[in-house]
Amino acid sequence: MNINTEFLRRCLDTLERAFNELKRSDPNDITYDIYRAACVKEFEIVLEQSGKLLKKRLGAYFASNRQADRLVFKDLFRYAAKHDLIDLDACERWLKYRDNRNDNAHDYGKAFAESTLELLPDFLSDARALAEVIEEAEDG
Repeated sequence: MNINTEFLRRCLDTLERAFNELKRSDPNDITYDIYRAACVKEFEIVLEQSGKLLKKRLGAYFASNRQADRLVFKDLFRYAAKHDLIDLDACERWLKYRDNRNDNAHDYGKAFAESTLELLPDFLSDARALAEVIEEAEDG
């Protein structure tokens, strides 16, 4: 099965560009706030897309796609580690990314944004690696 990661990769490119522009921006300028907001939003989109696409990729490891469909976000990444699609350290980071999102879901203030920004270097790397795994042919 060929899983289309085009939207995920586009969002990753957008996130990386916004993050690079943020680092070049003056924190006292409105453009900093704009890029910070873009980073947070793209982080959320990439996180959700990663889970949805990983669910499709994991379908091959279950008797039916329905079994994979029943998995919650964190279990998707635990199963990915179990089946060596990602390593245990990456799995722990993905759980941390999700916790960041869940813990701050209703707090769109500066604290949430800053905690998210701290995660972005590893997140970008992990999400790009996951996109590669999702694109791999299931038979090897």
